[in-house]
Amino acid sequence: MSATAPAKQIVVITGMSGSGKSTAIRALEDLGFFCIDNLPILLIPKLIELANTGDIERLGLVVDARERTFLADAPRMLEDLRRAGHTVEVVFLDSSDESLVRRFSETRRRHPLAPNGSVAEGIALERRALKDLRELADQIVDSSPLNVHDLKRLMQARFGQEAIRGPSLTIMSFGYRYGVPPQADVVLDVRFLPNPYFVPELRGFTGIHPDVSRYVLEREDSQEFLSRLQDFCSFLFPRYQREGKAYLTVALGCTGGKHRSVALAHEFHRRLSETIPHVQVWDRDAEKE
Repeated sequence: MSATAPAKQIVVITGMSGSGKSTAIRALEDLGFFCIDNLPILLIPKLIELANTGDIERLGLVVDARERTFLADAPRMLEDLRRAGHTVEVVFLDSSDESLVRRFSETRRRHPLAPNGSVAEGIALERRALKDLRELADQIVDSSPLNVHDLKRLMQARFGQEAIRGPSLTIMSFGYRYGVPPQADVVLDVRFLPNPYFVPELRGFTGIHPDVSRYVLEREDSQEFLSRLQDFCSFLFPRYQREGKAYLTVALGCTGGKHRSVALAHEFHRRLSETIPHVQVWDRDAEKE
């Protein structure tokens, strides 16, 4: 990198076919990244040269098993970019074999690594081919329980303007019925509280409804939990920040992710917003049946 050329922010999206790489790269494009899908990794230095002439500072790239013979060069190339002073982050999108097979079946696509074989064979080949990249990833996202909107929201939280200005904190509500969110750094179970689901007049609402929120938050245990959680995060968050972690996800879970976790997540978001600048709340499962 020349003395006058600015360092680039480079986000490399990699992972399994069918895991959401196209959705992720479109989300980066919406955030202002200059994005290229399936650029041969050996051409990245040339791309950076061109970016310097066009005053482009943020690059989003998809690098995956379609690289074939060049894939083995990926670890070395990523290390070279970091040594040159660029900020490089690798996001590996994964998904369960069952989810991948189902997605290929729904779209009627052939797997790129097994055009004449079964999807299951292609998945097995791809996992082996991407093993080294997966180990290098800064973040591994299991997209099995995520829809396209969830994945886009995750990418926006990680690489949006709020994240650029400083470390970001996401408070997530979720339902254990739909699985523990794989991107969560801290997971807390709030099923110790009485469930509004069993109150007929509250069942049809979510935790953001004033009556449900009041039912959950008026309890002494709820207030004690929130106070202790706030103290814990006040201790934890600066230490993550000091180690260079740009984002932290605290997930609060109840049975269905609709009542208790939502009420607590929104109240916790309100409290933290008074002292931490970049806090967002995400109700993952509140609208699910």
